[in-house]
Amino acid sequence: MSAPITVVGSINIDLVFCTPRMPAVGETITGNGFHQVQGGKGANQAVAAARLGGEVRFVGAVGRDDFGTSALVSMRAEGIDTGAVATVDRPSGVAGIFVAEGGANSIVIAPGANDAVSPEHVECAAPVITSASYLVCQLETPLASVTRAVALAHAAGVRVVLNAAPAQPLDDALLAQIDYLIVNETEAAQMSGIAVTDAPSALAAAQALRARGAGTVLVTMGAAGVQVCGASVQQFLPAFQVKVVDTTAAGDTFVGAFTVALATGYALAEAADFAQAAAAIAVTRMGAQTSIPARDEVLDVLNQRGKAA
Repeated sequence: MSAPITVVGSINIDLVFCTPRMPAVGETITGNGFHQVQGGKGANQAVAAARLGGEVRFVGAVGRDDFGTSALVSMRAEGIDTGAVATVDRPSGVAGIFVAEGGANSIVIAPGANDAVSPEHVECAAPVITSASYLVCQLETPLASVTRAVALAHAAGVRVVLNAAPAQPLDDALLAQIDYLIVNETEAAQMSGIAVTDAPSALAAAQALRARGAGTVLVTMGAAGVQVCGASVQQFLPAFQVKVVDTTAAGDTFVGAFTVALATGYALAEAADFAQAAAAIAVTRMGAQTSIPARDEVLDVLNQRGKAA
C-alpha cells in the first residue's frame, strides 16, 4: 500500500475527435470517430495513481451538471476520496481533443468549474493536503491556488510533485518548494530558455531549473525517454517502444505512476522507469482515463524488460 497522495487539480470531460490529420486554419474536415470520456490533468493523474495502487484524495471543483456528476461517480469508482471536491454554479470543465492518425493530438480547454478552485478552497482543504505524504499539482487550475497548496504542503513536510503543464512563468520562490518537477520538452524549453532536442539538452534544461531552486527535475521526451536530474542521480532512461495509438494522458499517466512508485518505496530511477512503462501502455489505447493501465499490467511490462520491483 502506498503512502497517501493528495492531488489538487482539474477535472474535465474530454470530447475526443479522431481525424486522419489536423485541419488547417479555416478548414473543415470529416473525422472518423468520436468519444466522450473522463479527463482533466488532475483527475487523470489521480486515476493513474489510484489504479496503480495509491491511496488518493482529490481537491478540485465540478459544475452542477451531468458532466460534473459523471466525473464524481467515475472518480469514486476508482477509490478516490472526493470529499474536497466542490460543486459550484459554473459549467464543468471541458476539453476538445483532436487525435490524428499516428496518435498526435491538439487540445482546447474550457476550464469552467476548474477556475473556482480558489486559494480559499485550497485553504479549506488544508487538512487533506497536510496529512498526505505526497502532493501532486498541475497548472490547469489558478496559479494562486497551486501556489497556496504547495506552500501548505511544503510547510508540513509533504513532498511536492509539480507537473508544470500547461507551461506558464513560475517564480523561483515556488520552484524552491518543489521536490519533483515534471516537464516535457516544450515546457522545459519555455521554463529554462534552452531548446530541448536530445538527452544532453534535456539535461542542460533540467540543470538550469534545478539552479532556480527545483529539487529533482524530470524531462519527459515521449518516445525517446526521460531525463532524470537530481542531487545524486543524473540519468537518461530510454522509453519502452510501442505502437502509438493516442498520446492523450500519457504525461498524466507518467505523473501519477511516478508518484505512486515513490510512495510505495521505489528509488528515483526505478520510479521513473515504472512511470515510463505505465505511459507506454497508455499510448497504445484510445482516450485519457480509459487508457491508464492497472498495476499488474505495468509490472508485466517491466518483467519483460527485467526491471520489475
